[in-house]
Amino acid sequence: MGEERFGEFVLVRRHGHVAELVLDRPKAMNAVSTDMARSIAAACAALGADREARVVVVTSSHERAFCVGADLKERNSFSDADLVRQRPVARGAYTGVLELPMPTIAAVHGFALGGGFELALSCDLIVADRTAVVGLPEVSVGVIPGGGGTQLLPRRVGAARAAELIFSARRVEAAEAAELGLVDQLVEEGQDREEALALGARIAGNSPVGLRAAKRALRLGHGLDLRAGLEVEDAAWRSVAFSGDRAEGVAAFNEKRKPAWPGE
Repeated sequence: MGEERFGEFVLVRRHGHVAELVLDRPKAMNAVSTDMARSIAAACAALGADREARVVVVTSSHERAFCVGADLKERNSFSDADLVRQRPVARGAYTGVLELPMPTIAAVHGFALGGGFELALSCDLIVADRTAVVGLPEVSVGVIPGGGGTQLLPRRVGAARAAELIFSARRVEAAEAAELGLVDQLVEEGQDREEALALGARIAGNSPVGLRAAKRALRLGHGLDLRAGLEVEDAAWRSVAFSGDRAEGVAAFNEKRKPAWPGE
């Protein structure tokens, strides 16, 4: 299992074809500072270009939090000009996760608030344990969700439910979060990382070409009318139909063996 550090606060661990992106600023409950945002973006750029990484699982090294959002202590010292300069750096962290081309899973325990929940929402799937507390409390400190929350949350739970959660700034505990669809899989306390990595390993057994194309079709087709969405799907199908992975998948099925994906 290889490890690579990106700055002081982000670590990438390898588990075969599953890459684990670890938020590793435990002294601040993974509050996203400017440096940490830069490191998340850098790690995502490296993973996005890595053909060996078929799935990315985002985890936390802090036992009581996934991520508590933006570093408000740092923000408190900012001038208006500092805030303007920081904005593209902060956005780069969230879009870095959002635009990863392979399937992504967040493993959430404890607090996932504000930008922390937005990092999880930027993933395709969220596995949470029973200690999880999620929410977008930004309006309670005079801002709005700015890491994708106003766009990603309604795509998960619908416009009215997202409005209630964002306007009220309330925190939602694990059982209700699962009921509302704020998280996808609820697991026993302390099992979020293990279960997310296990799910990642199951997904990574499939064609890397197929996985990336399926994610592209899901993302690009969302919100389009059906006819336009089916054209997106057809383009994604054509991108895999003549690939080495398709040839290997069909051959392995007929020969009743496990595929050895060429990944191209």
